[in-house]
Amino acid sequence: MAAPLASGGGVDLRAAANAALTSRWAKPVVFTLALVPLVWTVWLAYTGELGAEPVLESVKASGLWALRFLLIALALTPLRMLTGVAGLARFRRMLGLFAFFYAAVHLSTYVGLDQFFDWPAIWKEIVKRPYITVGMGAFLILTALAATSTDGMVKRLGGKRWRALHKAVFVAGLAGCLHFIMLVKGWQTAPLVYALICIGLLAFRRWPIRLGQRKDGRRKEAPVRTRPAAALRSGEAPAPHFPDGSSPVRRS
Repeated sequence: MAAPLASGGGVDLRAAANAALTSRWAKPVVFTLALVPLVWTVWLAYTGELGAEPVLESVKASGLWALRFLLIALALTPLRMLTGVAGLARFRRMLGLFAFFYAAVHLSTYVGLDQFFDWPAIWKEIVKRPYITVGMGAFLILTALAATSTDGMVKRLGGKRWRALHKAVFVAGLAGCLHFIMLVKGWQTAPLVYALICIGLLAFRRWPIRLGQRKDGRRKEAPVRTRPAAALRSGEAPAPHFPDGSSPVRRS
């Protein structure tokens, strides 16, 4: 299904990419790179370079990275389908968990450093401001997905129920984009771009599945049923026999 990758100098780029992504160093490298935004934000806060409102900037940065990691995780399957690089699938769970991690940092920074754990005030904000309500909904979905991301939970839930539950990741992605759109003042380009990316990934994931189902439906059309007598005459089915080997036709 995937188009072959261009190769130069006789090098198979797909094989090289798969070899790199399936090596024992690939996950540690991706894990380390995924922590860079957090380390960089902490460093900027420590050096006083986050601006006049460092807490607010920290909340914004962590929320933005949560959305980015979520979209990257959603993009891995379409990329695998387009490129044929199967090794990309190894990182879906890790990047999805990093999306939850940055969402947790986002919420924790807001609750602890911005609101100082003033729970009544936080509840009033959730009810009063729709964008916070939408953001909390996205976070609850990510929490449920993170809690059921282990192999043990897959076995407990069963593959069918687990897959049905984890389709909610698209709801979380759309809710995160809506949260971003509602948060900013006025119509800005960046939130709309993230929303279009999310919608495009959802459409890309749904379209090949439906296409495959149509093809399978055509291939698995019910065969024309033949009446038993006609089948025997045409030789399409063996003649029935009694346990002793005699034919009911002969017995009659």
